[in-house]
Amino acid sequence: MSLEPSIFFDEVNERQGVFHRRAFILGGFAGVGALTLIGRLADLQLVEGARYQLLSNSNQFNFRIRPPPRGRILDRNGIELASNRPDFRVLYRKGEAKEDAADTLAKVAELIPITEQKQKSLLKEIANAPKATPIALANDLSWDDFTRINVRTPELPGVAADMTDSRVYPFGGAFAHVIGYVARVSAEDVEREKTPDGKPDRLLLDPGFRIGKQGVEKALDQQLRGHPGGQKVEVDSVGRVVREDPAGDIHAIPGKDVVLTLDADIQNRALEVFGQDSGAAVMMDVRTGDVLCMMSAPSFDANQFVSGIPSAEYKMLSDYDHKPLINKALAGLYHPGSTFKTIVSLAALEAGVDPKRTYTCNGAFAFGNHVFHCDKHHGTLDMHGAIVTSCDVFFYQTALVVGPDKIAEVARKFGLGQIYDIGVSGQRRGIVPDTAWKKKYFAKQSAEAQRWWPGETPSMGIGQGYTDVNALQLCVMASRLANAKKALNPRLIRSIGGVEEPRGSEVEDLPFNADHIQFVRAAMASVANDAAGTAFEFAQLGLGPIKMAGKTGTAQSHNYVSGHGQHGAVGAWATRDNAWFIAFAPYDDPRYALSVLVEHGGFGASAAAPKAREIMRVALLKDPEVRARVEQPLPLPPTNPNADTGDVAPPPPSDIPGAPPQGPSGPQLQNPNTTDQPT
Repeated sequence: MSLEPSIFFDEVNERQGVFHRRAFILGGFAGVGALTLIGRLADLQLVEGARYQLLSNSNQFNFRIRPPPRGRILDRNGIELASNRPDFRVLYRKGEAKEDAADTLAKVAELIPITEQKQKSLLKEIANAPKATPIALANDLSWDDFTRINVRTPELPGVAADMTDSRVYPFGGAFAHVIGYVARVSAEDVEREKTPDGKPDRLLLDPGFRIGKQGVEKALDQQLRGHPGGQKVEVDSVGRVVREDPAGDIHAIPGKDVVLTLDADIQNRALEVFGQDSGAAVMMDVRTGDVLCMMSAPSFDANQFVSGIPSAEYKMLSDYDHKPLINKALAGLYHPGSTFKTIVSLAALEAGVDPKRTYTCNGAFAFGNHVFHCDKHHGTLDMHGAIVTSCDVFFYQTALVVGPDKIAEVARKFGLGQIYDIGVSGQRRGIVPDTAWKKKYFAKQSAEAQRWWPGETPSMGIGQGYTDVNALQLCVMASRLANAKKALNPRLIRSIGGVEEPRGSEVEDLPFNADHIQFVRAAMASVANDAAGTAFEFAQLGLGPIKMAGKTGTAQSHNYVSGHGQHGAVGAWATRDNAWFIAFAPYDDPRYALSVLVEHGGFGASAAAPKAREIMRVALLKDPEVRARVEQPLPLPPTNPNADTGDVAPPPPSDIPGAPPQGPSGPQLQNPNTTDQPT
């Protein structure tokens, strides 16, 4: 029996259905994958194409940071006080080098002088530096050294001859304390100025970049710094430069210029007249509050700090007893001495004390269990005479009448004990004492120590005791006395980037009786111009009708007991009195006020007043209106009103050497054709 195959249609259909389902599912997965791939390609090309193009270019091109030129610092007349000069240097780029750093450095040392000690220091710096940060192998190269390196750079991969800007201070030390200086960036500077994402600012890592460290350079560092640019270069796969692309460079934006109110001529003259003496001089325009001079002596050359001052030289400056690194105009605190008597007088007048009231000076004043001394036996004096002759006995007793609180109130309104917003840090407030101050200052001590004792008031009356001021504050005091109306504030920064800063005259009026201020001003005029005045011998300007008003001050720096202090310019320098002189001129139309301190100079009249006179003369002679008053035309020669000359011009005089001989009808000329001419 034969068997025939049988077909089961249900089984076939089931197998075909499974196949179709699997094929459909696989086709779906393939389609989704294809669509995903197409979508991603579209996203890369259309949406993120620009970003990836930028990333591609960044792999091909890099930007070397270019520090911006630092803004200049100018005086009120546009004279450069801080500027930039070309600096030729040699850089080592770690990421572009093909040889060992020591070998490369040895080859460079054959071309330019680099000591072995310097090479060791550079190798350590190279080892610790990031790959992208260049290292300066040498700065301030001569043109010959620069060109010698420049022609050999193809043989020295990683080495580049470069030119940048370096800070320069044309006047050296005259402005060092005010302008300050720039110096190399420290690790603390880099840490302090990290970007928001915690990375260091690349500009600070540039080997030629300098940051402000003192004075205006520090206070206005951000404005002077500018914004960096970049040099576009093409690099290979390991980051070595293969080509420069000048067309793609980003230009740096220079820092803003800063204009100060200082006058270079006055400032330089101030440093000159001090010579080797220690002290300070501050001058202000009493109409605007502009500071024309702020000098501290002795000074130092700020250029030394730009490239790094040797430790031995810095130690010499630091150890010198005249302290050239301290800005004595702002940070030096001293007793004001007799210059403070102007404030005591004004406080007495405001308190109702009669200026005609007299006291008799016999050279000493006994109060309690202490005897207060005076330089001379002045006899019986009223307030005007006491200011003119600087009688201590008069002001011991006047201070007791007025009291410390009233004196302190007037002193503060005339600028003492204040910190001024002049754009420069380092000011010290000083002390204007009163009963509240003493209680607070000695709060941790006994009640007896906190109490203001009557015996402390006489010393305050002559600017001694607890009272401490700086030269800027005394200049402000003199300026307010000279202005007689406005409570002037000093202004040092005139403009930043062409935008003017507020003037110091935009302030409230002084809350004092104008007649009282005028009384003090008149007494100051007598100090400098009356024969009895303490400054008469040393404060004469020699400018005709232009006169100066002033007040001398001799302030103890040590107690005279047991020989620890010396009165006047005798004994050891460090134990002598400090010499002060405050002044304003012209007296009848005040324009300029100044304070001069000669540290341990002895007497204010003989040590400080002559310096103040020379500084004031420069300011006055530079003022066109004042100079016009000095340069008075000579009077016309006398004439005979009865002479009748008619319209006929008088004949020329016959006694003029070389004049032709006179004849009846005028000059007789020799015949030019004759041969008897003198040879």
